[in-house]
Amino acid sequence: MPQRQISKSRRHLNWPNALFPIAASLGLIAMLVPGEAAAEGKIRIAQQFGISYLTLDVIRDQKLIEKHGKEAGLDITVEWATVSGATAMNEALLSDNLDIAAAGVPPALTTWDRTKGRQDVKMVAALGAQPNYLLTTNPNIHSLNDFGPNDRIAVPAAGVGFQSRTLQIEAAKVFGKDKFQKLDDITISLPHPDATAALISGGTEVNSHFSSAPFYYQALQGNKAVHKVISSYDILGGPATFNVLYATTAFHDKNPKTYAAFYAALRDAADWISTHKSEAADTFIREQKSKLPPKLVLDILNDPENDFSIVPKNTFIYASELYKIGVLKNEASSWKDYFFPEAQGDNGS
Repeated sequence: MPQRQISKSRRHLNWPNALFPIAASLGLIAMLVPGEAAAEGKIRIAQQFGISYLTLDVIRDQKLIEKHGKEAGLDITVEWATVSGATAMNEALLSDNLDIAAAGVPPALTTWDRTKGRQDVKMVAALGAQPNYLLTTNPNIHSLNDFGPNDRIAVPAAGVGFQSRTLQIEAAKVFGKDKFQKLDDITISLPHPDATAALISGGTEVNSHFSSAPFYYQALQGNKAVHKVISSYDILGGPATFNVLYATTAFHDKNPKTYAAFYAALRDAADWISTHKSEAADTFIREQKSKLPPKLVLDILNDPENDFSIVPKNTFIYASELYKIGVLKNEASSWKDYFFPEAQGDNGS
């Protein structure tokens, strides 16, 4: 599929190639070809980097959307792109250059909030529950209270991304609602691979990192000084959805057969991953051109903290807490307010 660069400012990610070949192998950020909103029989899907997007890797590898489309008497053209960051995702989605976006729950909720009554973006499905670990090399840090002005916490999108919003929720509990942004002053934007390399090597200003898989596994194994301060599961009171898929109401309503085929593909992929861990690890390595050791990938898939269910889990905690601190202007009465009906038949939250 032809791919275009988004802009010069987004052209390079500066991945450390030797240590983190996953991201390096993906190269430049890919963007879907601009055009009109997809018609029935066409779907344009974007994902970000990492193992949390395994469900989409399986769908692409096994051509599950095309399979379910044919079963419904529809030939579906599927276009795939890799986009770094929720901001670029949202720009593409809201300009009709993309039909399905993928990002963390807080950025997706923000998009739902800001498009209410206009594009009416809602979530399609979860991509599983995987924790993020707040790591540090500072031996004196064991809680949020211990961070000082000289510490630096790396996150992919400071102030607005999944990791920052999760930290803000915990900061509101620890320091008070009016100080939910207290740690923003020592938070910097840095891609996961760069932040992980900094923790493993030591000696840089970045001594902390709110990290997702596989990166926190690599950091904990790569430097004995690295330890966990808190995880997103600790903050949310248990396992919770990390990333979700979302789309505009117009795409959902105008493309019922295509949407149904996509949702069926999601179910198939999630079910297959749960019973084919070794094959799923191979799929991830093949689709993302990863040079991670296959054993590490399989260890991640077998970790009981990680699952790849499409059923939303504890997303409403984000909606509730982000509304309380003023990040969201619209209050959701339940998780069903921001998910399309197809997901509401499951025992979500």
